[in-house]
Amino acid sequence: MKVNKLRELLKTGRPSLGTRILSPWPSIVEIIGHTGMFDYVEFLAEYTTFDLELLDNLCRAAELHGMSSMIKIDQDPRSFLAQRGIGAGFQGILFSDCRSADDVRQCVATVRPDTPDDGGTYGAERRRFAYVNHLGSPRYVQALRDVVVAIMIEKHAAVDHLDELLSVPGVDMIQWGSADYAMSIGRAGERDAPDIQKIEMKIIKTALKLGVAPRAEIRTVDHAKHYLDIGVRHFCIGIDMLILHDWWKTNGEQMRKTLEGA
Repeated sequence: MKVNKLRELLKTGRPSLGTRILSPWPSIVEIIGHTGMFDYVEFLAEYTTFDLELLDNLCRAAELHGMSSMIKIDQDPRSFLAQRGIGAGFQGILFSDCRSADDVRQCVATVRPDTPDDGGTYGAERRRFAYVNHLGSPRYVQALRDVVVAIMIEKHAAVDHLDELLSVPGVDMIQWGSADYAMSIGRAGERDAPDIQKIEMKIIKTALKLGVAPRAEIRTVDHAKHYLDIGVRHFCIGIDMLILHDWWKTNGEQMRKTLEGA
């Protein structure tokens, strides 16, 4: 069974760096791995199309380069998607749309082993991450304990009950979702409003106080300093869709101007 690199970084208090993809092509994961710069790749399953076989292949590609992998999943069916993701080899689950402490407790239980000590719901399943020799073994149980549980804080109700949500045992990491939050308070499109940015700062400071690692999603290195100054050490930079869009737009505009002047 594979070492969970992201878990090891969290356990030892070291920073982590990930990047996000929507592409279902495992070679994209390999290209990221060839850079040698990233601790994990996050597959945005919530936003794209996939099948169960694809999940296996994405995890294989990450493992080839010593990276961990995370999957961001839909609100429903939360338990099915999380457990099949873990079975494929994903070592972190990012749960979207949590609104209450009960939601968060369900998320944690979904990934933890079904033992008297852990109180989880993940049983002895013969899936890719275990296969033949580790099914239901102590190493199997430990692998489930090591799965990183990350929670999106993106709904009005979640912000209102933030301390309660972040106090649920087993929550390792949080990620702010400004677009969803703005929608949930009836202010669609205002994700960058100053008062909403202040909410993000409150969430980060609360997480740090309660010992939960806040992660920042950034598009450029310049955006990191603001977060580093307030104690954030976990980052996810870039997303394949926007990287491609920005390159095509910038270079397409330059070529159009060149052609018009020819």
